[in-house]
Amino acid sequence: MKKLVLGSTSAFRKEILAKLNIPFDCAKPNIDESALDNESPVALVERLAIEKAKAVASEFPDALIIGSDQVAMCDGEILGKPHNFENAVKQLEKFSNKTVVFYTGLCVYDSGLDYTTALIEPFLVHFKDLSRTEIENYLHAEQPYNCAGSFKSEGLGICLFEKLEGNDPNTLIGLPLIKLVELLKQHGLDVLAEQKSA
Repeated sequence: MKKLVLGSTSAFRKEILAKLNIPFDCAKPNIDESALDNESPVALVERLAIEKAKAVASEFPDALIIGSDQVAMCDGEILGKPHNFENAVKQLEKFSNKTVVFYTGLCVYDSGLDYTTALIEPFLVHFKDLSRTEIENYLHAEQPYNCAGSFKSEGLGICLFEKLEGNDPNTLIGLPLIKLVELLKQHGLDVLAEQKSA
């Protein structure tokens, strides 16, 4: 089996990938994550997922490298990480009674063969009608200032939602595992077959 590499230092993505029970390395991709002129959010996350995977290829010349990137959209606007309480309040007030779409770009890059597969996985989050008090109580409890959209769906963030719509709950946390298993198989890595040697 080729070495498996996660082109990310995200603790969330590491935790999700560990569910596959296959050893992997992590590497930090140093890339510019700015959008290009007139680049759509979908094109942006796909390009960045591919760039993240390829950015660490020099360290791993014959490996399967996973790249992933995510963007959230509400009312046609791209949402980043809030970084502080005030921005998080603004984001969650904006989401009240609305649907936020998360697009996750996923790439598997075979650095030995210079072969790339990539896709976009959407996920919809329908928010409840949120009061200012509910928003502030949530933010004080969880402080999700490093999360796009100002919430952690795997934690107390679940209290903010009317419903979640998507193929894979892992997608919302940053790594669509169902699709990843499919892509790895296209690259010759069968996750279940590897269990006997893991």
